[in-house]
Amino acid sequence: MHLKYESQLREPLVYGDKTYHQVTEDIVRPIEAKPTKLWYVGFFIAVALLMFGVYSVYREVTYGIGQWNLNKTIGWGWDITNFVWWVGIGHAGTLISAILLLFRQGWRTGVNRAAEAMTIFAVMCAGQFPIFHMGRVWMAFFVLPYPNTRGPLWTNFNSPLLWDVFAISTYFTVSLLFWYSGLLPDFATIRDRAKTKLRKYLYGVAAFGWTGSTKHWQRHESLSLVLAGLSTPLVLSVHTIVSFDFATSVIPGWHTTIFPPYFVAGAVFSGFAMVQSLMLILRKVFGMEDYITLGHIEAMNKVIVLTGSIVGCAYLTELFMGWYSQNKYEGYTFWYSRANLFSPYGWSYWGMMACNVISPQIFWFRKMRRNLFVTFFMSVIVNIGMWFERFVIIVTSLYRDYLPSSWSVYYSPTPWEMGFYLGTFGLFFTCFFLFAKYFPVIAVAEIKYVLKTSGESFKDGMDNIEEKGSEEFAHEYAH
Repeated sequence: MHLKYESQLREPLVYGDKTYHQVTEDIVRPIEAKPTKLWYVGFFIAVALLMFGVYSVYREVTYGIGQWNLNKTIGWGWDITNFVWWVGIGHAGTLISAILLLFRQGWRTGVNRAAEAMTIFAVMCAGQFPIFHMGRVWMAFFVLPYPNTRGPLWTNFNSPLLWDVFAISTYFTVSLLFWYSGLLPDFATIRDRAKTKLRKYLYGVAAFGWTGSTKHWQRHESLSLVLAGLSTPLVLSVHTIVSFDFATSVIPGWHTTIFPPYFVAGAVFSGFAMVQSLMLILRKVFGMEDYITLGHIEAMNKVIVLTGSIVGCAYLTELFMGWYSQNKYEGYTFWYSRANLFSPYGWSYWGMMACNVISPQIFWFRKMRRNLFVTFFMSVIVNIGMWFERFVIIVTSLYRDYLPSSWSVYYSPTPWEMGFYLGTFGLFFTCFFLFAKYFPVIAVAEIKYVLKTSGESFKDGMDNIEEKGSEEFAHEYAH
């Protein structure tokens, strides 16, 4: 009997009378089975979107940035909007993996693997936009500070765009290491169950010779804590540095000190919403209701309502400062370009407010937090709202500048801008479909770790222990 006590009031993290073998069977069986027709349909749709995105990028690289609807006033449009949106999507994975690991939150075990994978794929998508926005993409390596023969042409370390390169590449590297190191025990499990030589060889290579010895587990635990310690400041720093792309400028609507915490809260907000969208689908398709429970979903909804409220507070603070500062340019940006419903982009601002501030308040009610349909619908609404937030920040601050003669006509994207965005969805879901088929979507080893403290059948057994006197308990369980 595992004697670590957990309150009976706390909801089980694993439902059903599960043994260690049953956990392995439930999670590894979809990997060993042949792909279903539904998997093939989803995968080919994702690949088709990816191909459309590749063609859209080909048009932009071949014919230039003129293929996008950017102009002298709106120099950033859908491209940087989508870049910031995808970086935000990638934040929940590291928060679930690193910060909740350091705080020993058991409920992370059901969702951390897929959330970490989502982080990596989202950052891969985000990185495409600044690279291709350069126009001459073959000169992208100019941003790297290495010894060269270009004379005085050197990277500008004062530019937040260069800080982005360092922050996001570091974030991607640490997230990839964290995700892959967690997969090692599970790869070894699949290797040991493999029926064919090829499968055994491939998963054996991927497992890096894992044997499950005490020394391996000790090093695995140490590595996890070190990577969690490295990742925790990255959760805060990456989107802070992305916010500096705007906050270090002098453009009204961007030049504001509230951006770093506001961007970080928004990133966690949108990231958790995307985790909810994906986990609810995985839960249904793979029959993982015993491992991704209503308790997991409710916990994530609590984070969503918290971060949504922080973001709403930031929106109201911006409006207040636009009035209180008595700066006519700031006031024009916030009160005319954004908050005025009848301005050219007023619809996008109020769409953002409805999706990000008003709608998540439904999660104050426990019944709504545990309703699967409401949760899925709200997760989609939140991510639409967070896309609008980035669009509002970028476009409404740019399309009316200091010179009325250069005021922009109404900005709308070309098919190739939209194609590029859809292509990143194709890349994301192509990677995610492959991940869901060939990798365990739930961390088998971590579920086993919490099984005897938080599994339903083991928690029921604790009731009997609680009723025993101290002498009877000591006599029966001391050995």
